Amino acid sequence: MPKVADRRVRRTRASLAEALTELILQRGYEAITVQDLLDRADIGRSTFYAHFRDKEDLLLSCFDDLRAELRRELDELSPHGGPPDPAQPSIVVFAHAYRHRRIYRALCGRGGGTVVPRHLHALIGDALRPHLAPHLAAAGATIPVEVVAEFYASGLLGVLTWWVGAGFPHGPAELARMYGAMANPGVMAVLGHPPS
Repeated sequence: MPKVADRRVRRTRASLAEALTELILQRGYEAITVQDLLDRADIGRSTFYAHFRDKEDLLLSCFDDLRAELRRELDELSPHGGPPDPAQPSIVVFAHAYRHRRIYRALCGRGGGTVVPRHLHALIGDALRPHLAPHLAAAGATIPVEVVAEFYASGLLGVLTWWVGAGFPHGPAELARMYGAMANPGVMAVLGHPPS
């Protein structure tokens, strides 16, 4: 019985996420109501509220797998393996966006409003802080990890937003390479290593 319930939960959540994506692409996030989502997903109000507090909660759930992938990828990096590579976290974000292009067009495009960039920025910054902290501490860096993480999160989100808006003109690995080429001199300077 629990497997059937789990399947039903996954199906309901997927249906709502799909409805949200379609509606954002059609109308923009701000114009969507919970009733619009219920009608599009063909579910009842009590079912919606059993899963989500409001439409913003549903929106944030779309990034759950990105958060898990980013954390897993960053956890695999050794904090003692030399200076951090700014391209490493970015490839996870860019690859996820590329695999889910339709969702990112909705979430990072104009239709996503202001709520998406704010939460995506926080997600990236939260993931980067623990990744950068041991490197900065080992190098005796004088710039706080919060400032460095903010710098990288802002740059990454800016490049991601441009990329989505431009229609994904480069592959994720190539975009991560370009991002790393721009970001690497900054991290090397913070760590006290002159860029090569």
